[in-house]
Amino acid sequence: GGYTYNSSGTNSQGNHYCSRDYGTSAANSNSYHYSNQDGSYYYSNPNGSTYHNDGQGGSTYTPPS
Repeated sequence: GGYTYNSSGTNSQGNHYCSRDYGTSAANSNSYHYSNQDGSYYYSNPNGSTYHNDGQGGSTYTPPS
């Protein structure tokens, strides 16, 4: 609970994505993630943080601003 399911699907690059709307109470109300064919993935979280994994063992986390 706590969010509205916006959409999911596959974009023009063949990557899966999922979008959710957490409403005005969240720091980042338009939260989403996607996963790429090469094994990398990216998360944009409702608290404003982001996380990226390049699929090669490297990852980048950005905390909320």
